[in-house]
Amino acid sequence: MLLTLDLNDPRPLHEQVAGAIRRAIGDGSYMAGDRLPPARDLADALGINANTVLRALRDLRDEGLLEFRRGRGVSVAGGSTGRALIVQRARDLLEEAKKYGYSRDDLIDVLKELP
Repeated sequence: MLLTLDLNDPRPLHEQVAGAIRRAIGDGSYMAGDRLPPARDLADALGINANTVLRALRDLRDEGLLEFRRGRGVSVAGGSTGRALIVQRARDLLEEAKKYGYSRDDLIDVLKELP
């Protein structure tokens, strides 16, 4: 898994890690049932604290994207691939809209106007 973080991004690192994993799941790099590398390995590769990666993994577990299994590590939950990509793109779009002064409701209005 090739994850990258943008140190100029104002979002917390754990949110960036979660977003990168969501994209990897959404674009098919990881399929349902695939195991993710250990949190410590991901943290070492990204140059961040393992607790930051663990927080991102817990957030994704709470969203239903990942499953934690004792002795088997972390794996992608079944049926989560397409939705994960849409959720991540929506989050990215909302962040971009905020940069231009648009609120969530403004963005929803724009989406409703689309054919």
